[in-house]
Amino acid sequence: MRVLICDDHTLIRAGLRRLVESFDDMQVVAEAASADEAVIRAREHHPEAVLLDLSMPGRSGFEALDELRRVCPDSAVVIMSMHDDATHVREALARGASGFVVKEAAPAELEIALRAAAAGRTYLSPQVSAPQLRGNRPDKPDARTAVDTLPPRQREILVLLGKGRTTKQIAGDLGISGKTVETHRARLMETLGCRNSVELLRTALRLHDEL
Repeated sequence: MRVLICDDHTLIRAGLRRLVESFDDMQVVAEAASADEAVIRAREHHPEAVLLDLSMPGRSGFEALDELRRVCPDSAVVIMSMHDDATHVREALARGASGFVVKEAAPAELEIALRAAAAGRTYLSPQVSAPQLRGNRPDKPDARTAVDTLPPRQREILVLLGKGRTTKQIAGDLGISGKTVETHRARLMETLGCRNSVELLRTALRLHDEL
């Protein structure tokens, strides 16, 4: 997956590049420090996903988002922000963003957000508590019971997900392949009644202290 990183802070871009390139099959093809540069780099490199900060000098990230959707409609845009209020999230989605990740998110969230965006799905950080945006349903009351029935390996993976570990990191921690981790994740979703990776991550985060 080809990724463009847009943030006005050099150190943040460097950290994001290192993190994104630690994910399987992801490559950072360019970086941008402003809204205008984000559009220029997107036109040059045609990334599959754009990580876009909302707060940048000059034009805002929202203005960059509008132009990116016009000039690079095939590039999915994932917003990064320190803001987690419903107003920012609603506006980002209304303008065509494919995801919204808060900057204090676990590394695993960024991987999930990028993969979801590239697959045409929408991802929101669990910290974004806006039921009107996602039609959130309450956590399943039997999730704790379901966890108790998990095989040891799947329980290990759920614990690591709750610690914010990525698929590649979990594979390294346990000495197994990334494909095997993905297979266990799929079985975890089925056992725990999670409809997608977002719900699985939420469950892992919620149960982290109990596992």
